[in-house]
Amino acid sequence: MTIEDQPGPARPPGETGSSRQRPAQRLAGATLTFDLGAELEQLRQEESYRAGDRNARTLVKEGGLRIVLTALQAGARLREHSAPGPISVQTLAGRIRLHAADETVDLPVGGLLALDRNVAHDVEALEDSAFLLTIAWP
Repeated sequence: MTIEDQPGPARPPGETGSSRQRPAQRLAGATLTFDLGAELEQLRQEESYRAGDRNARTLVKEGGLRIVLTALQAGARLREHSAPGPISVQTLAGRIRLHAADETVDLPVGGLLALDRNVAHDVEALEDSAFLLTIAWP
């Protein structure tokens, strides 16, 4: 369960609640724009990144589309999982390695990987890294 899925006070549809580290944020709308550099810097300043090995923020959650920005420290791993819809993973910083469908793919900055729905995969940060995950929800 993500922060925006947790029960709490009523808020407008398509908007997250606020927390100690983040103000409320719109997740849906006709037009949403992001400064990915600033978003990534914010993720790296938050306690979950500094005290752990990763942090993520859902940028868009509307209809069948999810876009998530994830920051990983070198050596961090996201254990094997799958998504119910097709996904793309685009490396924004560092270098990540994905294991999927009996293949190993290294994605340096600017690398892009697309996976079909329900393809089990894991992610490993070979250095401090960040990637943008896009999910086409069925």
